[in-house]
Amino acid sequence: MFIKVCALDEIANDECRSLSFKGADYFVVRKEQGIFGFENRCPHLGTSLEFVPNQFLNIDKSLVQCSMHGALFSIDDGLCISGPCEGQQLTLKPVKIEAGHVWLEHQND
Repeated sequence: MFIKVCALDEIANDECRSLSFKGADYFVVRKEQGIFGFENRCPHLGTSLEFVPNQFLNIDKSLVQCSMHGALFSIDDGLCISGPCEGQQLTLKPVKIEAGHVWLEHQND
């Protein structure tokens, strides 16, 4: 099942949006090449990644950064390229754009 994140025009390039749905936390990142969705959970500590709501990216907005220990993750595939969980990966979630909105897949339990 897909859940609505936001209107496409509400998320600019190099910005993120987070959401919670039925106890699961997610976020999406918009980059020029597309929109990428992830579970909002660090593979190292299991904690949320953001510094403040909707802020998941490092200073130059090229990577996702964990607020707890500074691990850096590639936006296109979620692979940790630096930090204590190097080589591990964020959980990717399918995303689609439909009727001017961003939708992210939530797996029913």
